[in-house]
Amino acid sequence: MLEPSLQSHGPDQSVPLRRPTGGAEALPDLLLIERARAGDERAVEALIRRYSRRLFRVARSVLVDDEQAEAAVVEAYLAAFSDLNRYEPTGKFAAWLTRLAFSQARALRASMRTGSTGHGLQTQSAADPTEVERHELEQAIARLPEVFRTVFVLRVLEGISGIETAACLGLHETTVRTRLFRAHRRLTPEARQRLRASPAALEVRAERIEHIVSRALAQLPHGSMLRICASAP
Repeated sequence: MLEPSLQSHGPDQSVPLRRPTGGAEALPDLLLIERARAGDERAVEALIRRYSRRLFRVARSVLVDDEQAEAAVVEAYLAAFSDLNRYEPTGKFAAWLTRLAFSQARALRASMRTGSTGHGLQTQSAADPTEVERHELEQAIARLPEVFRTVFVLRVLEGISGIETAACLGLHETTVRTRLFRAHRRLTPEARQRLRASPAALEVRAERIEHIVSRALAQLPHGSMLRICASAP
């Protein structure tokens, strides 16, 4: 089986933190979750920033549209932080969040009852070679069937393990390996070479991350974390 050949990235480490979170961004997930349950909004923001890149990528792999993917990610965050008691520490928080975003993206697509609008596949100006390359690589990935595309995005672009990808998508690890292999086979040799040579071309822009963070924080009810803490057993 072919394995991912691009460089692995940590959770959104390439995205600058534009607003201070009081050092919360350096804390592990479980501690941030406990602080979020106790009403610490800085902890909520740190978790949102940490995983927005991954969630956006997985949502976009379903919807193939930037704006719709962003909406799905925001809805996933609202679902997650409106009741953090649903999260069970036996599984990785990142996988739980990713599965929420994946489910929200599929629900949004089903509610539209149409194919993807292709906003992310519009023709780019030839005057900007970087944007042209980005567009062509996005097109190559978008042409993959969704079942292969989502696995490819998580395994190759996000660089997460087969086990975690399986948890994110509710699949068996063997199915993940098979879909990744088939995704590689469907890409042209040129596309595979360009993805190896320019993995940063498909990096999620910092402005997109900031917009997701701002929308999610603005829509979360003020003090909702305190109510969660009070209702916890």
